[in-house]
Amino acid sequence: MEIIRSRPETASAPSDWFTGRAYIDEIAPTDSPSRLRAYRVHFAPGARTGWHKHPNGQVIHVTEGVGLAQRRGGDVEQIRAGDTVRFDAGEDHWHGAAPGHFMTHLALHEADENGNDAYWGEKVSDEEYFAGSPEGRAA
Repeated sequence: MEIIRSRPETASAPSDWFTGRAYIDEIAPTDSPSRLRAYRVHFAPGARTGWHKHPNGQVIHVTEGVGLAQRRGGDVEQIRAGDTVRFDAGEDHWHGAAPGHFMTHLALHEADENGNDAYWGEKVSDEEYFAGSPEGRAA
């Protein structure tokens, strides 16, 4: 058994992979034999990930706020505190806060045998993002 008393300080999400203000807290250490990656991600209103995929899939669990999530080719879906979203291995997707709302989720996924846990693509355009919001549907 190992008790990890504290993790590194909250980090700003990389601007190459995120749009808007987002912050990441590492929960599970990445330096152990386990391939599990666990993060708490805090999104300011309108902040979101870019398109990305995980070699072994991903589960996100919304702990507070209101967000949006989309898989490539699917509809933008609203997600709320208490919701859990499962993305299949290799499924291109994005997620983030809804306009006018903060959102925090836990992100859980496994690295592959080479230590890769995500493959990042292009940023989500405003047009793609607002397609799922009341503001975008009203336009």
